[in-house]
Amino acid sequence: MGKQVWRAVVAGGAAAVFTAVAAVPAGAAEGGASFSRVQVNSGKPIVIGTSKEVAIPASFRVTTTRTWKWGPLVYLYRNGADDKLWHDIGSSDCPQRIGSCDIQETLYFDPSEWAMRNSEAGVWKVAGEVYFKDGSKDVDATGLTVHVKRNSRLTVNASPEPVAKGKTLTVTGKVTRANWETRKYASYGGRHVALQFKPSGAASYTTVKKVYANGSGALKTTVKASKTGTWRWAYYGNTTTGASLSPGDHVVVK
Repeated sequence: MGKQVWRAVVAGGAAAVFTAVAAVPAGAAEGGASFSRVQVNSGKPIVIGTSKEVAIPASFRVTTTRTWKWGPLVYLYRNGADDKLWHDIGSSDCPQRIGSCDIQETLYFDPSEWAMRNSEAGVWKVAGEVYFKDGSKDVDATGLTVHVKRNSRLTVNASPEPVAKGKTLTVTGKVTRANWETRKYASYGGRHVALQFKPSGAASYTTVKKVYANGSGALKTTVKASKTGTWRWAYYGNTTTGASLSPGDHVVVK
């Protein structure tokens, strides 16, 4: 069964359910509306974990030649209407119900409430939809695409602490990724991860080396201790998984 897009937060406190349509065409489904200046999350990926609701800003201009009944919106789809990504939508209102209007929208994704599938990570398309007073509607593909990604996490530990200058420092950690189906983080093996260092007093980190996590997501490498500073791991993500940084582990070199 395909998921539906729910409009749970609208101006005036009204709530309505937007049910599936047969397909999302390249142009107007029934005419009467066009969408332009569409933005979702400022072009950045939508990264979702296992428990916290994620609020994503969107904006667009809608131009209608007929009076609309429910506020226009944009939503995410992949393979027609039976493959929409489940979310709540809240949007600003328009002073008029015909003509052009700029709308600010928020898409709410809550993995703790809705059964998300891991296969839903990847590229999604953006469609616009308007319901008119006569009961008809217009659904347009906007041409915009958005990446929806599973959140990743990193841990770090550098030892011994403190360490003598010139001695070997061992840095370990682990890469995990959100499993939307179990609502837990699971090992994410085989990832290429950067070890970074920031000397005390410096403003930024520098990559020292890159290593691969083992099949269980564990990271381990050694470096020569030369300066007091902070170590961390950095994972840059991929098409289905968000980038992440570990906390920093400060090590004093004596």
